Amino acid sequence: MIMRRLTRKDHIRQQVIRDWRGVDDPLDLNQNISLAAAHVAEIMRQVGLTEGMEEEKLKQIWQQVAGEFVAKASVPDSLKRGCLTIRVTQPAMRFHLEQMRGSLLAKVQQAAANSMIQSLRFVVG
Repeated sequence: MIMRRLTRKDHIRQQVIRDWRGVDDPLDLNQNISLAAAHVAEIMRQVGLTEGMEEEKLKQIWQQVAGEFVAKASVPDSLKRGCLTIRVTQPAMRFHLEQMRGSLLAKVQQAAANSMIQSLRFVVG
C-alpha cells in the first residue's frame, strides 16, 4: 500500500470527523486476516493426515481380499499410523482372521498398491 501525504484540507477534514465521532477511524478488521480453509490442506499435509485412504476404497479392498463371506462379518474401521483396524461381528471370526493375519496383510498391501498399511488389527464390536 502506498502512503500518500495528506493535504492540509484532508487533515482538517479527518480532524473534524474524528472530533464529531468522538473516536479515531476504526481499524480495518479484515487486514492481515486469512481464512482457516486456506491453511488446512497444508497443515494436514505437514502432520501426515493426507496419507490416509478413502473409506470406500478400503472397504472395496477388504471385500476383494477377504472374500464375500468374511466381508459380511467384518468391516474396515480405521487406518492410523499404518495399522488397519478391522471390526468383526463375532469372536470366532476374529480368531479365524488372526490365524490368517500374515496372508491377509500381504494381500491387502498388494491390493492397496502402496505401503501405507503396515499391520492389521482385529477388534470385536
